[in-house]
Amino acid sequence: MIKDLTRGTPLKLIVQFAFPILIGNIFQQFFQISDILIVGRLLGVEALAAVGASAPIFFMFLMIAFGFTAGLTIITAQKFGARNVTGIKSSVFHSTLAALILGTLVAILLVFFLKPILKLMNVPSEILEQSYIFMLILGIAIIPIVFYNLLSGFIRALGDSKTPLYFLIFSSILNIVLNFVFIYYFKWGVAGSACGTFASVVVSAIACIWFIKKRIPLLQLTFNDCKYNHQFMMEHLRVAVPMALQFSILALSMMIVQSVCNSFGTEVIAGFTAAMRIEQISTQPLFAFGIAFATYAAQNYGAALIRRIRQGVRQCLVACLFLSIATSLAVRFFGANWVAIFIENGNDNIVNIGQQYLMISTCFYFFLSCIFIVRNALQGMGKTKFPLISGFIELIMRSVAVIYLSHKIGYTGVFWAGPIAWLGGAVVVLIGYWWVIKKLKPRDMKEIFLKKQQIQIQETAIN
Repeated sequence: MIKDLTRGTPLKLIVQFAFPILIGNIFQQFFQISDILIVGRLLGVEALAAVGASAPIFFMFLMIAFGFTAGLTIITAQKFGARNVTGIKSSVFHSTLAALILGTLVAILLVFFLKPILKLMNVPSEILEQSYIFMLILGIAIIPIVFYNLLSGFIRALGDSKTPLYFLIFSSILNIVLNFVFIYYFKWGVAGSACGTFASVVVSAIACIWFIKKRIPLLQLTFNDCKYNHQFMMEHLRVAVPMALQFSILALSMMIVQSVCNSFGTEVIAGFTAAMRIEQISTQPLFAFGIAFATYAAQNYGAALIRRIRQGVRQCLVACLFLSIATSLAVRFFGANWVAIFIENGNDNIVNIGQQYLMISTCFYFFLSCIFIVRNALQGMGKTKFPLISGFIELIMRSVAVIYLSHKIGYTGVFWAGPIAWLGGAVVVLIGYWWVIKKLKPRDMKEIFLKKQQIQIQETAIN
């Protein structure tokens, strides 16, 4: 259902909007964890390490796609907030064109340069071939992944966060079933896990297309809507490219961390991989708040309601403080048991390695939540400068920390790199948010308001 986020209590709206995103993200994590769990249980520690060692590569290209499509649909949400129907349809056309080009380029680059990247990341020779096969299939899958993210982003831009959830739940269940069938019955090894992911993402993308065609006329294009406008395309790219770059910087720093982690052997890789999956699930409520806030900020920015954005940021940061504390306590108490689920026959050393990481990272969850909320607030307003700077700061701090600390204190140095980067990134986006809001008050609010008055609302009604 289309929802206007420019009216009502900010925190209540954001929580309502974020909840389906949270459920969807949890299923998406199961979507990924099913790979790890099924591979670890059915194929053993080496296969688990092969998937974990190559995961940062896929994560990097996935983050490029996610950041780019999220940036494109921010413009769509802004046009919706401003009640500009022509702008919405034109945004859909230009975003689809840009996503097609991106998806094709990323797939080509991944396929042709995959093996050198794996070697550069110090992937152990005994698992190199399995990692290569796994990533090669996922590299081709990047095209439907880009389009699924774009289509679900269009739907969320109009305030509907429930519909993408339904498709994602079905897709996640399908992924788990296919992974099990391809690995256990077809004996395809790690390739079976990648093929299951590929098929399930294609189904999600097709479901989104069907729903838009049947239920959302506002996103349906006619021939007259498909007119290229270079200036309007640049308006999309000015948001999408910095967001893609910012997410790719984050993923690059994770690749550096993983490459250092890989040098400590299979058991450390397996323990770190399992712990990272647990952390990804446990921080999903914080991440969902951030995704919801991007749409909230974009709609309110398009409607020239800057005061509502400030109010939403304050309320969400307070809520995330309590949420991050509760999440941290849960992970610290039950983390070891959760790590053990991933390991066949309960290898105690791997479990201990995973628990060590979780005991460190949980102390920094609130700084991570600050990044999610404030960064998405800035990006929702189309202000990508400080999020990009924050990304570079995270890259530098994470890279320096992992290289220096791993040399000084061993593999536990790898575990400190991420939390240190969160702290630095949070400081930058908080300063950036204060600076942007201060500058918006006297100048941009008037400009946005004048643009809003020029929109011909009588063109159509958006319900």
